[in-house]
Formats: sequence, C-alpha cells, structure tokens
Amino acid sequence: MDYTMQKRLDGEFDAVVAETTEALSEEGFGVLCDIDVEATFAEKLDEDFRQYRILGACNPGLAHEGLQEELDLGALLPCNVVVYETDDGEVVVSAVDPERLVGVTDNPDLDPISAEVSERFERVLDAL
Repeated sequence: MDYTMQKRLDGEFDAVVAETTEALSEEGFGVLCDIDVEATFAEKLDEDFRQYRILGACNPGLAHEGLQEELDLGALLPCNVVVYETDDGEVVVSAVDPERLVGVTDNPDLDPISAEVSERFERVLDAL
C-alpha cells in the first residue's frame, strides 16, 4: 500500500534537507518540528543509524480549515516529510500522502483540503 509520495535525489544530505525546507516554505508550509532520528538513536539507544530527518510540515491556513471541519484531525497533524540517506548514497524525500492519511477520517468535507495539500506536496517534490 502506497502511503507516501517520494523523490530520489543525488546530492548532499544536509543540502537536500535545506532545499526541502525551502520548497515547503514556498508552498506555505512551516516546519514545526525537525527530528534528527540518527542523533536520537545514537543518544538514547547508543545505536548507529543512517541520516534520517522527520520534518513536521504544517500549512496554517489549510490546518485551520481542516480543523474547522474535524476537530480530531489534529491527531494527524502535522504532515510528515522525511529525508533519508539510502544504502547506495541517494537521498530520498518522502511525504505522507495527505489524501490517504485524511481518508481514515471518512469525512468527505476534508477531501478538497487533502487534495490541496497533496498538490502542494507534489510541487515541493517537483522543485527538488
């Protein structure tokens, strides 16, 4: 089951994270949280892991609109975008598929909002 939209890139990891953050900003998303999974696993578990960042992206206007329709939608926010390094040296940017995610609510009033977020995420990936 596909639940993300992805793009594979050749590039330096930190540069791709910065480009992704900028592309999200261009589409009206702020990054509310930035979780460095590699550093967290090293600190908390004393385990090595690949470079892996989870960016919690939120477009305030669309989030407000969605929460007006469904208060519990906040349990699904922010929308996560992950950037990680593959074993072969590529960098993958993977965004949650908003339409699939919001589909769990069974609220058709959210469909136009999730479609809008999906279109914006596609433009983010296209910009990379």
